[in-house]
Amino acid sequence: MKFGFDIDDTLISLREHAFHIYNKNLNKTIPIDVFHEIKKVEIHEAFGLTAEQGFNMWNSSLEEIYYTSCPPYPDAVETLVELSKQGHEIYYITARPSEHGERTKQWLIEQGFPVQAEKFFCGMKDQDKVKIIQELKLDYYFDDKPDVLNTLSNDLLKVYVMNQSYNQHLTIPRITNWSELKEIINK
Repeated sequence: MKFGFDIDDTLISLREHAFHIYNKNLNKTIPIDVFHEIKKVEIHEAFGLTAEQGFNMWNSSLEEIYYTSCPPYPDAVETLVELSKQGHEIYYITARPSEHGERTKQWLIEQGFPVQAEKFFCGMKDQDKVKIIQELKLDYYFDDKPDVLNTLSNDLLKVYVMNQSYNQHLTIPRITNWSELKEIINK
């Protein structure tokens, strides 16, 4: 089978990692409970930043956010390694800017994710992401972003949302831990 995965906030806890970096870099101590209540993808408002300030903070912190100790979600690496060992195809489809593609791929490999260069797609807008997902004729696709998931309607593609505070309104089947994937496949 063919499995497609978004990376940020689907396989790795990027926003929470960024939240800790913002606290450190802004010399703040905003509690993590605040993070878990954020109803948007963007985290800047929790720090009292405007949209423009948040945009600038994110972009000036990308190096630290993307390439330091951002943790994979529990069981993410092990689950994808097991899928790969079973002969399933693993595709990564991320909207991270294309200039971060090669380093992101290398970072994923260093974390233990099974990555093949020809099955790694990076640097597209959300609407282009949907086209890639459809062209690959995936069996399963996992993402956190409502804007992507809401546009995927195909009877053959099984779509799942990675549980996040900002996507609770979605009625798409939800995954909360990567150990659940075995059960999903066996249905």
